[in-house]
Amino acid sequence: MKTTDLSDLTGQVAIVTGAARGIGLATAQLLAEAGASVALLDVDGETAQREVEKIGGKAAAWACDVASEKAVESVFAEVVKRFGRLDLLVNNAGVAVRKPAVELSMEEWRRVLDLNLGGVFLCSRVAARAMGPRGGAIVNLASIMGFSGGIFPNASYQAAKGGVVNLTRALALEWADRKIRVNAVAPTFVKTDLTVPIFSNPEVLAKVHAHTPLGVLPEVGDIAAAILYLASPAARCITGITLPVDSGYLAR
Repeated sequence: MKTTDLSDLTGQVAIVTGAARGIGLATAQLLAEAGASVALLDVDGETAQREVEKIGGKAAAWACDVASEKAVESVFAEVVKRFGRLDLLVNNAGVAVRKPAVELSMEEWRRVLDLNLGGVFLCSRVAARAMGPRGGAIVNLASIMGFSGGIFPNASYQAAKGGVVNLTRALALEWADRKIRVNAVAPTFVKTDLTVPIFSNPEVLAKVHAHTPLGVLPEVGDIAAAILYLASPAARCITGITLPVDSGYLAR
């Protein structure tokens, strides 16, 4: 395989969930630059559509709640009808409720698990059916919190992301004979809408930097680049792994 072919996604079709902003948007943009046609899915369909207009003709947007089985099945069918196939799925949509576990309601617990873990399973299941005999690649967004107890209370998020890590392994094994690779990326703290409370709190941010050996936190583009790698032909023999992009956080 030529070096120039390693990240070439020409002719492939990708779905990115939670794609209206942050890591999801950066990933959608990078996949499009690599040649893929990209479906941007987000509960905020209007913002996703505005971003599509910037990406250009190889992209389209749909409003979609990834925790809804009916919505996922309907939208994925529309994507396949629009582009003719499905090759790649990036499960990025997520939510966090940061509070002590003793104050966490069951409604909040279920919301985080339903979206961050249930949504990954649901979208992956529908995508695997749509990919057919050609196979494809799925990249899940896990987190360093899937491996760590964390530096502040966030039990539901940590439980969900730990589930994503092991779900990634399970699906990689189950779907290997379908030629579907399943991997995950585990970012450290990245500045997005979801992490505003962290990056706006000097005391909390100081704790984050104290656990970051390289001394620099990744940006959304760094996470998107790791996702592109796992989705691309460069990673054709890689499945079942979760790749930390954490500036050394988990090495401690």
